[in-house]
Amino acid sequence: MPPHRPNVILVLTDDQGYPPLAAHGHPFLRTPNLDRFHAEAVSLDQCHSGTTCAPTRAGLMTGNYCNSTGVWHTIGGRSLLRKDEWTLADALGQAGYRTGLFGKWHLGDEYPYRPQDRGFQTCVVHGGGGIGQGPDWWGNDYFDDTYIVDGRPRAFEGYCTDVFFREAVSFITANQDAPFLCVISTNAPHSPYNVEPRYQALYDGQTKTENYARFLGMISNIDDNFGALRLRLAELGLEDDTVLMFMSDNGQCGFAAHPEGGAFNAGMRGFKGSMYEGGHRIPWLTRWPRGGIGGGQVVTPLSAYIDVMPTLLELCGIAPPAGRAFHGRSLAALLRGEPADTSWTERVIVTDTQRTPEPIKWRMSCVMKGDWRLVNRDELYDLVTDPGQRANIADQHPGVVAELREAYEAWWEICTRQAGETIPISVGAPTQQIAELRTHDLRNADSDVVWNQDQIRAGQACQGYWEVLVERAGDYEFAFRRWPTEAGHAIRTGIEGDDVAFRRDAIARADWSLYTGGIALPITAARLEITGHPPLTVQVADETAAVLRLSLPAGEVQVRGWFLNEAGLTLAPYYIYVRRLEAA
Repeated sequence: MPPHRPNVILVLTDDQGYPPLAAHGHPFLRTPNLDRFHAEAVSLDQCHSGTTCAPTRAGLMTGNYCNSTGVWHTIGGRSLLRKDEWTLADALGQAGYRTGLFGKWHLGDEYPYRPQDRGFQTCVVHGGGGIGQGPDWWGNDYFDDTYIVDGRPRAFEGYCTDVFFREAVSFITANQDAPFLCVISTNAPHSPYNVEPRYQALYDGQTKTENYARFLGMISNIDDNFGALRLRLAELGLEDDTVLMFMSDNGQCGFAAHPEGGAFNAGMRGFKGSMYEGGHRIPWLTRWPRGGIGGGQVVTPLSAYIDVMPTLLELCGIAPPAGRAFHGRSLAALLRGEPADTSWTERVIVTDTQRTPEPIKWRMSCVMKGDWRLVNRDELYDLVTDPGQRANIADQHPGVVAELREAYEAWWEICTRQAGETIPISVGAPTQQIAELRTHDLRNADSDVVWNQDQIRAGQACQGYWEVLVERAGDYEFAFRRWPTEAGHAIRTGIEGDDVAFRRDAIARADWSLYTGGIALPITAARLEITGHPPLTVQVADETAAVLRLSLPAGEVQVRGWFLNEAGLTLAPYYIYVRRLEAA
């Protein structure tokens, strides 16, 4: 008889971190539903992530250290999850689960990296790493936006977080009679801090900055949605037999790091992107009543984002196939309340912040064992006596430093075995008629790429190349655009005033420029360079796209694109739409 398989729901918030929960000591944040869940769940109180968005998602979805999966940045082609990785959705889908993702993916927007290519059967997602970034639908502002549903754009009504929870609940309701995996991955409370005024008003007068009030308001909105989700699970009779998890992807957002931010940080040093505790300590709450997981327990041994997949596979009774292993380990026994053995006290976990074209050894790194933290190779902290990581005691404990350095060396070897391999975007695949090359994924030695829509409006220049796999030989069309197709503007056109509708009452005035205006660029030509082929150039006038065509064999190539003029303007096109021309 097959093992009993519970439903699985993972709620993953963006840039929230550990401190912004009332249950974690925040003095005035209102999170009653999450606080109740905290009291009823098991809390992994020393859980650690990657320090930014895509890296954590890569490790969470694969059970492997993010750097080893090819994901160590959020842009520049380093957020693409290596094609041969086996994901959580792959595993559960192959075991008969219905799988759905709602919200943020951030591991690739083109084949073969899209969520529907990685095991998710139902997908409602925004593009890139956040709403309003280059791969996202033009002009999305968190309200009444267009998201990608199973590969196709669809307009929605409502606030983004409300939409993602609403669509997830519809998925759960439709699949209540079969086991399901439902990942609700909110882009909130990631910047920009756009939120309904009534949520911001909860914190007016209590914060030093408007943005912090907006940030907390976004979390209170998440809390309301989380409460509604639990209520629906109870109505459907699913709550007792559902593994419900709540996590965040990295430390608290970076704006709070400024002295004037005044953000509560639970006594920790560092925020998002930091190698100190505040950069990577996250909440991980789990409840499954039928499986004996809950009751407000607090588990203190070190755990990490790489433990999610092996833990869930054990809870669901799914064995990985031959040849598949994890850098993480299952926490199922700890979640059930079994005592930790010595292997947990001896465990070492490493995290780092690369955000570079290629990994750099020891860069912004933290090696953890128990309460020890080795930071940047030469700084040692004991969280028992120094939770704020203020006193470097490396010279007092050379043996500990040596041990943790040795552990880092083993981790580095694991993470760099495949570092030099290409992770190309496919063109000409039968499953995707038109592939988009965006500067968000542009390879660039300086890691300086245009990744956000406000940079596109400003005409910011960047240069580099795309790693591309031509799936099938044939004739290909490359349509160069300054503006995406849905914007509809000509290449040389600027934007006067508003070109999209956006919620002025719910967006900070300082952020209105994200949704209005755009300078004209005096582009006169477009140039395409592909390895092994002579360059092609066409003149640009008043069209929306400069179209170049050539015949390509199957195989990997580097693609470079340029917008040019006689005055020396050179910048990569923000969007290149590539399609294979079918024979007549």
